[in-house]
Formats: sequence, C-alpha cells, structure tokens
Amino acid sequence: MNEKVYFCTKFSIMQEMILILDFGSQVTQLIGRRLRELNVYCEIHPYNKIPAIGENVKGVVLSGSPFSVRDVNAPIADLSNIKGKLPLLGICYGAQFISHHFGGEVNGSIAREYGRAMLTVVDEASPLFKGVSKTSQVWMSHGDTIAKLPQGARVIASTDDVENAAYKIDGEETYAVQFHPEVFHTKEGPQMLANFALGVCGCKGDWTPDSFIDNTVASLKQQLGDDKVILGLSGGVDSTVAAVLLNKAIGKNLTCIFVDNGLLRKNEFEEVLDSYKEMGLNVIGVHSGHLFLEKLKGVTDPEAKRKAIGSTFIDVFDAEAQKIEGARWLAQGTIYPDVIESVSVNGPSCKIKSHHNVGGLPEKMNLKIVEPLRSLFKDEVRRVGRALGIKRELIGRHPFPGPSLGIRILGEVTEEKLRILRDADDIFIKGLRSWPCELPSASYPNEMADNLYDSIWQAGTMLLPVKSVGVMGDERSYEYTIALRAVISTDGMTADWVHLPYEFMAKVSNDIINKVKGVNRVCYDISSKPPATIEWE
Repeated sequence: MNEKVYFCTKFSIMQEMILILDFGSQVTQLIGRRLRELNVYCEIHPYNKIPAIGENVKGVVLSGSPFSVRDVNAPIADLSNIKGKLPLLGICYGAQFISHHFGGEVNGSIAREYGRAMLTVVDEASPLFKGVSKTSQVWMSHGDTIAKLPQGARVIASTDDVENAAYKIDGEETYAVQFHPEVFHTKEGPQMLANFALGVCGCKGDWTPDSFIDNTVASLKQQLGDDKVILGLSGGVDSTVAAVLLNKAIGKNLTCIFVDNGLLRKNEFEEVLDSYKEMGLNVIGVHSGHLFLEKLKGVTDPEAKRKAIGSTFIDVFDAEAQKIEGARWLAQGTIYPDVIESVSVNGPSCKIKSHHNVGGLPEKMNLKIVEPLRSLFKDEVRRVGRALGIKRELIGRHPFPGPSLGIRILGEVTEEKLRILRDADDIFIKGLRSWPCELPSASYPNEMADNLYDSIWQAGTMLLPVKSVGVMGDERSYEYTIALRAVISTDGMTADWVHLPYEFMAKVSNDIINKVKGVNRVCYDISSKPPATIEWE
C-alpha cells in the first residue's frame, strides 16, 4: 500500500513540496490528492495568496477554474517569482492563463471539448509523457481554446478537435495541458503527474505517515514546551489521532475532555471512554445529557438544534476546562477540507455548518489553538492513526456528525425518540459489522474489507417525524418510520448510496421492526450527494 500524508506548513518549513495555486476549480483538491499518492508533500493556496517561495518549493501547479481568462473579473496570479524559475504545470484554465498572459491567444471557439477525448502525444521525448501511451483517454472540460501558443512554446500533444492540447515553453520547465490529469477519467493522468513531480521537479517522494509522526511530535514538543493543552474528544477518528499525537509529544500535560451530550449512540460513551483510557490518555468523562435535552426541548429547526447543541457544548466544556489550572492551548482535530473551506478562492465559505464551528471556545477560554492534523485529508488521518498503532475499531469508525443523534431525529428531540433511534441504529451498525463481504475497504482502498461496515464510508439511522399504519400481530399499529443511510465516498464532499445486499436489508428491517418498540416501517435512502446530503438535517 502506498502510504502518504500531507503536513502543516509551520511544522515543515524545509520539507520539499509542490505548490498548487487554486483558481477555483471544483477538482483542485484532486490534484493534491494525486500528488500525495506519490508521497509528495503539497499545499493548496488561493491564486491571490501565494506564499513566500522558499528553496523547498520544487514546482508549481496552476489549477482549472470556472472562469474564462477572457472574463473581465478573471483571476490573475502573479507568476513573476515562478515562471521560468521553477517547474510549472498549467492545467486547463492554468494552461490558458499562461498562454493569455505570456504572448499567446485564447478564444471562444466551436472547438470546445467536454468529457472524454483521445490524446495523441506529438513529442514522445517530452518528460511529461514519459511512459505514457502514444494515444490515451483524457478528460476535457473547457469552453475556450488556445488559438496561439505563448512565446517560445511548442505543441507536445493534441486531440482531434484541439491542436494545442498540451505544450511546453522551450528554455524553461513550463508545461501546460488543456485536459485534467487529476481526474479518474484521464487514464494515464497519474503517470503524467508522477512525471512532473518526481521527474521534472525532482521530488524524492519521501512523505510518509512515519515521517509525518516524527516531524509532528518533534515540532509539537518545540511549540508547546511544558505548556498544558486541553483537547475535546468526540470518539471520532480526527480527535482520537490528534490526541495520540499530542500525548506522544507532551504526555500528561494533555488533558482530554469527552462530553456525553446525551445524544450519543447506544453504549458509545462508556465503550469509547474505556478505549481512551486503555490507550493511556489522560481523559475526563463528563455526563451532561440532561442539559442538552433541556436546551432542545421544543426545538425543531435543524440549524436551531445545531446552535443549541453547539452553545451547550461550549458551556459544558468551558466549565470543565476551568478546573484545569495553567492550560494555555486548546487542541482541535481540524483537517484539511475544513481549512480549504475557510480560505477559499472567493473568501471564507458563505456558510459552514454550525457544528463545525467551535470558534467561541478559544476566545471564551483565552487559549491559543494547536491543530496537528490541519493539513490532512480524512483518509490520511486514518493512515497516520494506523502508523500510531491505534486499534482498527477506532481508526475505522465512520464519520459521525458533531450534533450526534440530535440531527438524525427529524423534528423535536425527546428521550423516547432517542431510545427508538439508538436501538434501531445499534441493530443496523452491528448488522453491518457482522455481515461478511468481498469489497474494498472504505478506509484503505487497496485492502479488502472484513465486513460491510468496513466497506462503507458512512452509515447511520434516521428517525422520521411521521407515523404510518401497520399491522403487528392481529392489531393495527400507528408507529414511527426508520430510514437507513449508507454511502461510499473519499472525503464526504460527494457521496453515492451503497447497494447493500437485499438479504442483509431484509434481515435488518425485520430485526428493527420486531425488536424496537415504536417502529413499524423501515426505508432505505438511495439519494446521492449532491443533490442530497449525507445527513438528513
């Protein structure tokens, strides 16, 4: 398995890297993911916030964009310290940008390409196409076309409709392609990106989980010294891995707080708390479910529920944290997609779900923030957790929403509804864990899953705010409906529903209806994201 990770800038100033300038493409993150699959460290930055170019920057990639370079408000990056000085690869808009601003010409044209196209390599000696077939499938997504190449450039690949599908500028290591090598449909895209990163840029490809752990622990020791740190544990992968990294760095100076908000899954608080203690973490368990339920009484609006749960968590966490004398830092399990959302090309995202925001905590508690995972995607967090020796049951846990079961009960949250949902969810999740399958693991795609649970990105149970007629024995019933949800994804940004075996669904449905008092109907959600979301609220 090809282990790879991506690391926080301030912890890795001298780590060789490739800089990705984002012009707003929806697939910019895929460029980073493909490079990390090569064990190459990279960072994504907005085109208008280019960081200082140090000796560790080995090359630069320009992403695609929803804009045309001919638009009045088209994004413009300052390449004065990059082009001709470092290896440069322009992708789609990036290729058009180089042409448009350096002596070429980009026009709107009937020669537009969307979807699959066949690329023919013109210059088979080009380092960008080393080991690439003479003809291969690529994925195009552009309305403009490069009518004239930039000064000093020559064609190195074409399609039937677009002559200037790829070019190189002589005398410098500047390459550009009209297609998207980062997407799945470009069959030999990984080889092209490897040629650029490992060949043209000369990257060593030595960025691994073990090197991440060593560098992170050493840097955390230097950054934190003898200071005390507080971390809120959730039972999820991100906070667990962050806790273990911090524990390796500062030991008992880390205090973890695990809050039982009364909305956790069946037996979850006790089981997870025991696991944390077995791992040697200094963890405090706080029972406060009654406070959360009181705040949720009569609340039905999803966003109002999120805010009520979030504000109550802040109050509970702060009260417990005040008991820890001398704490100066608040640790968070922030991961890279959260960072990208809040530092987007067009400014901070218009709305991040409120349960992601614990921004009130640092100010209220007067603490500094430490985020050891802020440069990792979810799959990379799991790889680091595995290298740390965290047991598979914790590392392989499905993502779980911050507001917990509070947003899996549509409408008002009550003790009775929580009982019904917990019991139904317990049957569903245990069923997934016990049902064998021959599918790839969702956490480790190059390995096979042991069971259905491991093959799924995220699964959960929803309690709908409607009752329907049923027949239980010889009596008419009027009870709740349960909806089951299971999706496959890589990072949660897009997702598709899982084709669960009919035999499995029949058994789970039967078990829920027979064993969970208050339910007489079970449905399965077959919506993809988009247009739906993974959670229902």
